[in-house]
Amino acid sequence: MLINRKMRKTSWRRLGLGAFIAMIGGVMNLTSPFQGVTAMAAQAQEMHETAAWAPETFTLGNGMQVVVIPDHRVPVVTHMVWYRVGAADEPPLKSGIAHFLEHLMFKGTDKIPPGEMSKIVARNGGQDNAFTNNDYTAYFQRVALDRLPLVMELEADRMTGLILTDDVVYPERDVILEERSSRIENNPESILSEQMSAALFKAHAYGIPVIGWAHEIRSLTTQDALDFYHQYYAPNNAILIVAGDITAAQLRPLAEEFYGRIPSVELAPRVRGKEPPGVAPVHIDLRDARVRQASFRRSYLAPSFSTAEQGMAEAIDVLTQLLGVGSTSRFYRVLVVSQARAASAGAWYSGDGLDYGRVGLYASPRAGITLAQIEEAMDGVIADVLENGVTQEEVSRAKSNLIADAVYARDNQQSLAQAYGSGLTTGETMEDVTAFPDRVAEVTVDQVNAAAQLVFNQPGYVTGYLLPENGS
Repeated sequence: MLINRKMRKTSWRRLGLGAFIAMIGGVMNLTSPFQGVTAMAAQAQEMHETAAWAPETFTLGNGMQVVVIPDHRVPVVTHMVWYRVGAADEPPLKSGIAHFLEHLMFKGTDKIPPGEMSKIVARNGGQDNAFTNNDYTAYFQRVALDRLPLVMELEADRMTGLILTDDVVYPERDVILEERSSRIENNPESILSEQMSAALFKAHAYGIPVIGWAHEIRSLTTQDALDFYHQYYAPNNAILIVAGDITAAQLRPLAEEFYGRIPSVELAPRVRGKEPPGVAPVHIDLRDARVRQASFRRSYLAPSFSTAEQGMAEAIDVLTQLLGVGSTSRFYRVLVVSQARAASAGAWYSGDGLDYGRVGLYASPRAGITLAQIEEAMDGVIADVLENGVTQEEVSRAKSNLIADAVYARDNQQSLAQAYGSGLTTGETMEDVTAFPDRVAEVTVDQVNAAAQLVFNQPGYVTGYLLPENGS
């Protein structure tokens, strides 16, 4: 499964409770937008008391980090292995190899025939899958607790025992090319997104699609896959995360048994290119006969959670929330309600990159409205924020929504595991992930205004128009 994150770093990935409860005193006496907060706090407190949520971490002797997220409500576990390698780590001219290898990891070992692993998991009542991102690759199974040793054995086996031959590699390469054709080349929105990323990231590998460029995918070989596998798939480049009905004391002997015996390897440092300062905006028009509804998009470079100065990433999250999430957001109130130019409008922040994040804007026009008019309206909102700033009410509402989302996300076992996996593989610590709501609660109006200046005053943003073949 391919993951090419374009949406903002949603708060469900940041988990905690204390800040949410602490904020209640600050919002109880506010008017209608916040009257539901006390009820949410009570429900969140109940969830906290029943979930007995206390993540722990330890490291095996071979360097593999292990994270345990207890959730004793049902005898089920989510087992994940995350590798600190993704599409941005690929060698030159080998784009797509990370995602290609993810597919090939299901092709079997000496113990497990090709394609059999998923069948074994399914026969034991479980589900499995995998996904690739710019910065990480992850494999997971969700099974009953008593089947955990089985999936650990299977996953540990393919960490070092993968067998690849031309007979299985080249047909799967055709599958990848077909996936690219159906998901990218046959989808004008995906084509525009790909082109905008390539324009935004002129030097960094984030400008290369996770699935790869078609002409480079066609040249990938069995040896390319094996070289990438042997270079990056090792316990000291991996994180084991188990969320569910288990404790660290119970998991440690299993982790030692199945993963602890795998030798570590020498890892090269992750070296990525740096983006040059932007000097001018880029505008992309994509016209396509398959487009029925024109749309506007814009992307800005932004710091990520792992690279931003203290508090800045959280402030950007609050900024995009109040600008572009929900019917009370600035873009919605101005473009959709007040000016009646757009059918929809919003913003997002993707802050989970190891090296960079990005902020995105989007809108779809109403009948008779051009994209130029949409862009003018959005620029007007941004200009107003830059000149006059945001209000305390907007910031308080955005923070409450972000924190409530984070608290409720704790009810989803797999979301918990993914929160820690994506954070730990992109430069964050356990505390960084856990304390997100507390840091959001500390965001001030001044910080949000500073975030707006940082993001929107840079000249190198990219604007995209998606248009019908004869549209405007």
